Amino acid sequence: MTRHPKTPYDVREALPADAPALARLLSDAYLGQWVYTPERVARRLETVRPGQFTLSASSGQEVRAGLDADPFSTAAGGLRVQLYGDPAAFTPLYLGALTRASTLGYRQLLSVVRQDHRPQIEFLGAAGFRNAYQSWGAHLDLSSFDFAPYRALEEKHYLDGTEVHSYAPDSPDAPWDALHRLYAEGLQSTPKNPTTTHDSSSPEYFRSEIASGWVFAALRRGEVLSYSALGLNEAGVDSEHTASRAASRGQGLATLTKATALAWAREQGYATASTGGNVANLPMLRVNTRLGYRPEPMWLTWVQDIPAGVISPA
Repeated sequence: MTRHPKTPYDVREALPADAPALARLLSDAYLGQWVYTPERVARRLETVRPGQFTLSASSGQEVRAGLDADPFSTAAGGLRVQLYGDPAAFTPLYLGALTRASTLGYRQLLSVVRQDHRPQIEFLGAAGFRNAYQSWGAHLDLSSFDFAPYRALEEKHYLDGTEVHSYAPDSPDAPWDALHRLYAEGLQSTPKNPTTTHDSSSPEYFRSEIASGWVFAALRRGEVLSYSALGLNEAGVDSEHTASRAASRGQGLATLTKATALAWAREQGYATASTGGNVANLPMLRVNTRLGYRPEPMWLTWVQDIPAGVISPA
């Protein structure tokens, strides 16, 4: 346990007994967007993975803040750190994580916070992190979604021989190989951002991404021109990824495919749809604006390089 001068906090490795307090602090930090349960936090604390750890900051017997650290799979040499709780404890928590990260050989610390997470943003800026990447998120109320504005676009492509088909993740007649190739092509052409970029283009990863959802694809004479994958959950649907072949872009196919997916979701009784991506991906930003998504505060990825002289594998 480490007590930092000029702070009332003791920083230590989190214990299973801390789970209820940490769950409450996490839920508060994310402004209720995600609700963490003590059971979920306890499972994390009981799971041992390389590079993963959780620190608690306590004052007396009360846990007042925490820090979760995990390897950042899409940023080589990066460790993701998330601060939550009393901002007065952020400095000792950060110093504890920085010490651990340098010992483990990490080259960067990264933290992903939403634009309205003011205590975290103020601390990260003061600690010398840079706002390196920006991601957007948006939501759509499906009860007010109307496919009618896209009928003309649907008819135009239908007359050209293009129709949108839908597939369950276990559909035997789906063109899975072609869909995977388009997925991989989309990864290559999408602006890179470690927070929103998928970390694998393998067929296995692609199938795992759509395993709990539904896929919509625009086909012309059997050729996949565009597709959109939806993830399904109790709260609504999420756009996992959308892509169009390079030669087919600019023709409204992504808009049509995604609009068809949203119309299907509404018919199935889902109430909301969410999406997001890299701010630099302007084509998809235009598609989602056209579909009526309402943006939420941006997600910001803050990065701090760990000086080479302090990195030690010891």
